[in-house]
Amino acid sequence: MGQLLTERAVVGVVATLLVLGLFVALCRPRKAGSVDDAVLDAVGRLSRAAPELRGGLTERSADQATRELVQLLKCVAVGITDSEGTLLSWAGEANEHYEDLEAPVIEVVRRGHREHIQHENLQCRRRGSCPMRTAVIVPLVIDGQIEGTLILVGGVDSKRLIRAANELAGFLCIQLELAKLDESKQALARAEIRALRAQISPHFIYNTLNTISSLIRTDPEQSRELLQDFADFTRYSFRSSGLFATLADELANIDRYLTIECARYRERLNVRLRVAPEVHSVVVPFLVLQPLVENAVRHGIAKKPGGGTVSVFAHDNGSEALITVEDNGVGMDADRLFEDLRDAHKTGSHVGVGNINQRMRQVFGDEYALMVETAPGAGMKITLRVPKFFPGVRPDLPDFSEEQNRRDRQDRQEHQDRHDPPAA
Repeated sequence: MGQLLTERAVVGVVATLLVLGLFVALCRPRKAGSVDDAVLDAVGRLSRAAPELRGGLTERSADQATRELVQLLKCVAVGITDSEGTLLSWAGEANEHYEDLEAPVIEVVRRGHREHIQHENLQCRRRGSCPMRTAVIVPLVIDGQIEGTLILVGGVDSKRLIRAANELAGFLCIQLELAKLDESKQALARAEIRALRAQISPHFIYNTLNTISSLIRTDPEQSRELLQDFADFTRYSFRSSGLFATLADELANIDRYLTIECARYRERLNVRLRVAPEVHSVVVPFLVLQPLVENAVRHGIAKKPGGGTVSVFAHDNGSEALITVEDNGVGMDADRLFEDLRDAHKTGSHVGVGNINQRMRQVFGDEYALMVETAPGAGMKITLRVPKFFPGVRPDLPDFSEEQNRRDRQDRQEHQDRHDPPAA
């Protein structure tokens, strides 16, 4: 998906340049020394029209596009409709003639062919003074489906208007295709998060509740704290919004998870957490660390006689943050792990680690793939390089907050204090 998006972006740039060249050649007067100004004006107007279209074909994006394009083309009017032929936006003059164009628009939507309408064939009360002389209606075709139409109204009967309409429709289609790719990419990211949530083992939930149950009589205070940690852990992990989070939020959730596992494994599991304050605000993909830490506990330490240590470190590295998840557990053959990771989407092996590796590459690029060091009996070390700043990557506002957790804990404590019997 990331490679496909890059290829489409390149195509978009090429198409933009072609459209610019056509507009400068066909739609602007040629004067000595004025070409550069024309190109700059065209670049500016197209750059202002494109961002809204990357969000899809809506009234807002159509308004932005028609407003800029009618000024760019210096034509009478520019209109955009949706896939049903309903007008989304009209900028310019001769808007009284849109009723005359409705039937041709529906025909373009139905057949997918361009229509060319001459003003002389229309009924017009301003026959001598009407600014319209011709109109071109071009379908906007995305992935074989007609998503709308582009209408150009000209003041002269010129073949240049037809050529400009075709090229401009191509430019708009590429922007709308990129919008669909962005939407698909977001849907894929959400699906991957759902897959990670599904990997939270039912055994972990069962064992956690069993551990809390066993502590109710022997250490009721610890059982309450573990129950709160478990509630906060599940609330964060199963939150309904957000593709990204701060490293501080991710590490707080890791701390809850490890607190629960330490209560279960007791002296068999040791934990080391060391995080530099300057990387707390670094933005990472949501749930990027929990599967790696769970993998270290379940497959590294739990299978080692006598247990071991899980270490999570995060420190500053210039323009990046370096995060490592390490265990001194049983380890595994590196070649086998890399083979499993390569085919994880087919076999389901190490799906958590494979999912994280794929997400890091999709979000930041192939150079940010996981770095894994392991060998039988030598544990495993996984390193993530995360850029401190990256375009389009910012923390979401989830339906989860530490302040809400604090209030919930306070409410539960007050409720417990009201119902606990007084000490003898």
